Amino acid sequence: MSAATTPRTLPPRESTINLDASRRAQAAWSRVPVSRRLRIIRDARHRIAEQTAELAAAVKLPQRTSRAETLAAEILPLADACRFLEREAETLLAVRRLGRRGRPFWLGGSQVELHREPFGVVLIVAPSNYPLLLPGVQAAQALVAGNAVLWKPGHGGAEAAAELARLFCDAGLPENLLTVLDETPAAAQSAINAGVDKVLLTGSTESGRAVLGQLAASATPAVMELSGCEAVFVREDADLDLVARALRFGLTFNASFTCIAPRRVFVARRRHEELERRLVEELGSVAPMPVAQDSALELLRLARAALAGGARRVCGTLPEDRPWQDSRLAPLVLADVRPEMEILRADVAAPVLSLVAVDGDDQALELARRCRFELGATVFGEPRGARALAERVAAGVVVINDLIVPTADPRVPFGGRRASGFGITRGAEGLLELTQVKAMILRRGRFRPHFDPPDANQERLLSAFVQVAHGKSMYHRFQAVLEIARAVVSTRTRIAPPGRSER
Repeated sequence: MSAATTPRTLPPRESTINLDASRRAQAAWSRVPVSRRLRIIRDARHRIAEQTAELAAAVKLPQRTSRAETLAAEILPLADACRFLEREAETLLAVRRLGRRGRPFWLGGSQVELHREPFGVVLIVAPSNYPLLLPGVQAAQALVAGNAVLWKPGHGGAEAAAELARLFCDAGLPENLLTVLDETPAAAQSAINAGVDKVLLTGSTESGRAVLGQLAASATPAVMELSGCEAVFVREDADLDLVARALRFGLTFNASFTCIAPRRVFVARRRHEELERRLVEELGSVAPMPVAQDSALELLRLARAALAGGARRVCGTLPEDRPWQDSRLAPLVLADVRPEMEILRADVAAPVLSLVAVDGDDQALELARRCRFELGATVFGEPRGARALAERVAAGVVVINDLIVPTADPRVPFGGRRASGFGITRGAEGLLELTQVKAMILRRGRFRPHFDPPDANQERLLSAFVQVAHGKSMYHRFQAVLEIARAVVSTRTRIAPPGRSER
C-alpha cells in the first residue's frame, strides 16, 4: 500500500461511536500483510520527522517549559518506537511452527502452528501528561497488529491526538482505522458500551478500577497502566552527585507529572545527611512549577500530616505558602519521614520527595514493599551491588544509575504490578499484548486410539504409554513397550507406529 499523495484530514474528535465502520475497516486491514502495514508506519515516521513543529505546537501542557521538552519527551521516542516496529514487528507477528522437540511420542504426526491475530477494535484511554507518546505508541502497535483503534484523549489532548491521526492518515492509513474521540469520560463509556474488543488505559488507579468495573459484564480484556509512587534506592556506595542531579531532573521533568517520577528515597543512613545537603544545593535555584489544584490540595494534606508526625521540610514549597490562584510549587523535599506515614504510599502528581534513612538493602526493600504501587524503581550504587539489589526490587521496570529516560527505549516493555496495574505496553511484549494466540494443530497418520470405545485394553495402553514416557529406568520403559505391543496385537488394531508419519 503506497502512501497517499493528497493529504487527508481526520476530524479532531468524534462525538458518536460508529463501531460498525471500525469493524468493517478492521476486517479488511487484518488481511493486509504486515509488511504493507509497516510501510504506512514508516511513512508516518518520516512525516513526524518533517512536521515536528506542528506536533509540538499541538501539545498544550501548562507544565511544559518549552517545545524542546515535548520533542525530547514525546516526539523523538515516538519516532523511535515506530522504527522499532518497522524492524521487529514482521518477525514477532509471524506464524511460529513448533518442531518435534518436546512433543509427546504418542502424538506422533501432530504439527502445531501458533498464529498471532488481532483483537478487532481497541479502545485507547489516554492520559493527560503525555498526550502524544503513550497513546501514540499504543495506537501504532495496535494498527501494526491488525486492529482498528478508538483513541479517547486525556484532558487537553484532543488537538495532539488529531494531529498525529492526521499524519497517519496522510501516510495512507485507510479510513475508520484510527478514530479520535472527544476527551470526556462519556466517550470512553460509549465505546465500551458499543462493544470494543480490548481496552488500554493509562491513568490513575481510581480510573482503572472504574473502567474495569464497566468491562466486567462483558469480560472485555484490558491493559491497565496505572499510578506509581517510584522508589529510589541509594546505596552506601552511590555517587551522590549523580543521585542529586537525577532527583532534580525527576522532580522537574514535565513538572514531576510523570508516573515514574521519584517520590520515595531510601538512602543508606550514613549518606542521608550528605544527600540532604546536595539536594538543597541542586534544588535551591529551581523555579516554582505549575501543579493542578487537586494535586496541590492532596500534597498539602499529605505534607501537613507528615510534618505533624515529625518529618522535616528540607526545601521547597508547601501549597499553603502561595495563593491558590498561583498553583505553582517549587520541589518539596521532606526528611525524617517514617514508614507509617501516608505520603510514602500515595500517588500524588506533584513535585515532592520523601527521604527515608535505612540500615541496608533488606530494610529498604521491606519498607518499599509496604506501598501498593509497583510501577517503576531506581537503584543508585556501584554496578554489581546495585544490580543485585535491582533483581530483588518489586516493580515493572528498574533503572540502575539513571532515572526515567532509559524507559523510553522502544525495546523496553512497560507495565506495573499490584495497584499499578497489569499488562504490558511498548516493546515486543507490548505489540504481542495486542494480539490473540490461535493454535492450529494438524494431525497426520492413522494413530487414533482415543477414538476407540473405552475398554480394559485401552487402560493397558494408556498405562504403558505413561511408563514409556516417564518410567524411571530403561528396564521399566522397555517392559512398557512390550506391553504396548501385546495390547496392539490382542485387539488386532492397525495402528501406524507413533512418530512414523510426519509428512
